[in-house]
Amino acid sequence: MADTLQFDLVSPERKLASLEAVSVQIPGMGGDFTAMPNHAPFLTTLRPGVVTVKTAGETSAKPPVTTNCAVSPTAATILAERAVDRAEADSTLVADLLAAAEHALADAPQDARMAAGQRVRDVMALRSQLGV
Repeated sequence: MADTLQFDLVSPERKLASLEAVSVQIPGMGGDFTAMPNHAPFLTTLRPGVVTVKTAGETSAKPPVTTNCAVSPTAATILAERAVDRAEADSTLVADLLAAAEHALADAPQDARMAAGQRVRDVMALRSQLGV
């Protein structure tokens, strides 16, 4: 049994992480989950939130925004529409995300209002998590 899995976090602008991880805590649409070596394969959509990566020597956090994630027994890959390092996550970023989510909610057709409202709540939770 392997002790680590390959973790990659990429956005259209750049690769934010590529390392061997012991575990990766990921904010899933259906709830948070932890990818670990030998994890069952799956593909899921993620909600805005903080991804916490634990390596043999340290733990780091990266807040991605609107992502998809693929997990296999040997790797976890997050393809982020937008993602930043934790140090870059400031009140301006979160305010922009919240404004976009609120605009999407205001324009959402009736059948999409529940999902759009959840997006607003997810961004508000991210703001609280980040303390900005």
